[in-house]
Parts: sequence; C-alpha cells; structure tokens
Amino acid sequence: MERDMTANFVPKGVAHVPVPQVVEPVRMTFVLLPNFSLIAFSSAIEPLRIANQLAGQALFEWDVLSEGGEAVGCSNGLKVQVDGPLRETKQKAMVFVCAGVEPEKSASRRVADWLRQQWRQGRTVGGLCTGAYALAKAGILEGRRFTLHWENLPPFVETFGHLQPLEQLYCIDGRILTAAGGAAATDLFIEIVARNYGDRLADAVLKMCLHGQQRPADLRQRMSLSSTLGIRNPVLVEVIRQFEENLEAGVDIGALATELGVSRRQVERLFQRYVGMSPKQYLNGLRLERARALLTETDLPVADVAYGCGFNATNTFTKAFRQRYGVSPRRLSNRHAAT
Repeated sequence: MERDMTANFVPKGVAHVPVPQVVEPVRMTFVLLPNFSLIAFSSAIEPLRIANQLAGQALFEWDVLSEGGEAVGCSNGLKVQVDGPLRETKQKAMVFVCAGVEPEKSASRRVADWLRQQWRQGRTVGGLCTGAYALAKAGILEGRRFTLHWENLPPFVETFGHLQPLEQLYCIDGRILTAAGGAAATDLFIEIVARNYGDRLADAVLKMCLHGQQRPADLRQRMSLSSTLGIRNPVLVEVIRQFEENLEAGVDIGALATELGVSRRQVERLFQRYVGMSPKQYLNGLRLERARALLTETDLPVADVAYGCGFNATNTFTKAFRQRYGVSPRRLSNRHAAT
C-alpha cells in the first residue's frame, strides 16, 4: 500500500517560508542496505521533511526500498520498514543508496545492476555513508569525484584500486552525489534544497535542523591532526602525518628529522613527551589499525594485509596483531567471512 505523501510528510508547523505552488515535487528513492547507518539516512531525509513543513506543501516526495522488500536492520540494531523491493522508479527520481558497516558484503550484485540501470536511464544516483561501494560495483564512479566515510577509505582503495575517493564531506559531480555519512548528509541535502527552491528556504531548513551553518562540500571530514591529537608541535604533527600517508613503505625518521631541521633524538623525545611511546611503536599502532580495517572490510588474504600495512613478515604481523587485539588476524578474517 502506497503512502499518502501529502498527509504524512507535510506536517503542520509554526515557522513558514513562502514558496510558489509546486506543480511537480522533486522525487527521491532511498535504497537501504543491510547494516546501513541510521544517522546518515535520517540526516538526509529530515531536511526534506522540514522543507515540506516550512513550505506547507510537498516540495519533496520519497519512497524507501530494500533489495527484497523486507525490513532492513541498521548498524545500531534497529529495523526500518520499507515501501517495497527494488523496482522501476519515477522517471525523474533521484536515487540514493544508504549503506554502513561491511559495505562490500551488503552491496549485492543485484543492487549494483539495479543502480547501473537507473544511471543508464539518466537518473541522478547517490551514495550515503559507504554507499559509494555500491556505486563502484555498479561501475559508475570512473572519472568521478566522490566520497565516503573516512573510516572506510583504506579498505575501499584496496578493493577498488582504480578509484580514488576524496576525504571531504560531500561531492556533487554531475549526476553523482555522495555524502560521507553522519551529519554530512544534512549538508548535502540542504544544498539540494537550495538548488531546487532557493537559499531562503535552505537557510530556514538549516536553522530548523540546529545545524549551525552550512559547511562547504570540500571541508575535510576529520579535524586537523593537531586538533585531533591535542598537539601543536609542528614537527611532531608533520612526522605523524608522514606516518599515516606512508604506512606500507614506512618513513626514514632520520632523513625526515633532518628535513624538518631537528635531530632524530629530538623526534624521539617529542613522541615520548606527547604520546608516551617511541615513533616505531606509534607507527606500528597505525599499521595495526589499518590492518584490522582491511581484515574486517575486505577479503584480502592475511599475508597481503600484512605486507600492505608495512610488515615484512606474516608471523611478526600475527604476533603484534594478537597482542593488540587478543585475536589472530586469520581468525578475525574468518569471522568476518562467516557473517
């Protein structure tokens, strides 16, 4: 049974923004994948609902689908009812796939084929949180600017080596729209409101969302290293940045120290003072974090993960991994494959 969009999604409200009577609302279809991010989905759909409320008319209409039409569990354990299975959408509908954890597994071949069909029929196609996995499987991201949640960037690049995602809040590249998840979906959808109905309505939606101010698309998802770590020493921040960007090849600390105008010993003292460990220990920690992400988000063999994260021997990697996480890399990988 189809929902009455006007009754359900044009609720009464005190605030009002006059908008000329709309002949045809902007239509959207959201596809929820297993373990999708509820915050990304709600952050996208609420600006649409608020825009309708402020205007007192259906500026936006949407339906929500899943692959087989069943309720979909999100990453926090809740289940969301949908309107039906994958099906033909309205001719001008924008299509968004919302994913979350384990995106490579949740984006099935059927979903990818359906997305490719929507793309070939001229529709705008988007991905929320890790929805870019499904778009990549559909083969529609080549040569495009796109993004996904920063936590999933390393495994995505390992899986789709020919694609290079951007670590920014959201991207609009022609008919490809992607948001990194969380509140970034609100930024994207407020821009969609602005492009369709003007800045005045978009600003009012922004205020209703208590979103502060509209953030630019190219804003980095994460704060600067100095803010994240609470460190302002420029030498230490630069060394850590080099570590993060060169996990596989490693960094010659002596050469880098010379380049930065300090001694190797000074770098070691900075690490002990600010992070309580040696540079080598810090680098190994970063490598193990990357390895864990690859083991849980990709199907790469343990040996490939070890070498790809900068470990020269699998047994050394296994020992360090077990010591840090209490489980061997192979067992964690097998556990991931079995779910």
